[in-house]
Amino acid sequence: MAEQATAMPKKAGSFLETIKTIVIAVVIALLVRTFAYEPFNIPSGSMVPTLLVGDYLFVSKFSYGYSRYTIAFGLPLFDGRILGSEPERGDVVVFRLPRDPSVDYIKRIVGLPGDSIQVIDGILHINGEAVERERVDPSTIDGLPPYAGGNIYIETLPNGRRHYIRELSDGDRYDNTGVYVVPEDHYFVMGDNRDSSEDSRVVRENGFRPVGFIPEENLVGRAEFLWFSLGEGSFWQIWRWPTELRIDRMFTGIQ
Repeated sequence: MAEQATAMPKKAGSFLETIKTIVIAVVIALLVRTFAYEPFNIPSGSMVPTLLVGDYLFVSKFSYGYSRYTIAFGLPLFDGRILGSEPERGDVVVFRLPRDPSVDYIKRIVGLPGDSIQVIDGILHINGEAVERERVDPSTIDGLPPYAGGNIYIETLPNGRRHYIRELSDGDRYDNTGVYVVPEDHYFVMGDNRDSSEDSRVVRENGFRPVGFIPEENLVGRAEFLWFSLGEGSFWQIWRWPTELRIDRMFTGIQ
């Protein structure tokens, strides 16, 4: 009887310890996701060839500090950003879409507050100067999907940041634009897949809804590195991994 009497509290204690461990693990995961890194996956080709459909990446939440869209889940608990540094030209960022803050987009920052941005014959111009681009052989780019087609260039921004872009032609609908002047505390973003990207070039015309300039507080974080990549299917479809896993893209930084 004595042994039975002591066994009951031990089992109850073990159950409570298990619950405690689970709660602590969940709290730690939430803290990491809120203040450090958040995982995202790429559902569209607007950032080809830098990011492919089926890429899974981590975004650093601390790179630009915190706003209501990073730690307050969109609730208006405070305005602006705190404890952050300024984004740099060329950063690949996740942000909340201004017209619908429930939607996350990922693009590249090409325009900073006060910049004049224009696209002429497919070439990006910043403050009146054409951005250098160099055509490259698509076969030299690891993991580029065969359906990509078009022309691949290395674009060099004024601060020296270099990255790939894709152009189907230099005469598509947003290959010739007016001049955009970036307002204070806003950024101008573009997809690397220039002719297949809804970005800051999009204005309300011909049925297209605008993306426009991105307010600083809408920035969620900077895309840092890929941790998983699958050609077809979702992460949970493990049976696809043997044939669809893109191992060469895993654990690589995002330029």
